[in-house]
Amino acid sequence: MKIIIRNLARETTEEQLKKLFAAYGEVASCDLVLDKVTGKSKGFGFVEMPNESNALFSIKKLNDKTVNQARIRVKLAEEKK
Repeated sequence: MKIIIRNLARETTEEQLKKLFAAYGEVASCDLVLDKVTGKSKGFGFVEMPNESNALFSIKKLNDKTVNQARIRVKLAEEKK
């Protein structure tokens, strides 16, 4: 299941994001979205977890959690049409 994480602090790293979700199960992929010009975080990213129940549990536990002084928003990513 693909999960979107918004409102990340600009200094949050991909490794921190992966570690945050790994506490709830296997993380297949983790992608922090970076600005093409500056190379800095745009404040959101995606995590993919193969186990649906782990993914849903991580969303429940991490939504509205404060990470690096930023209150993150976590939900299922919508599939592109």
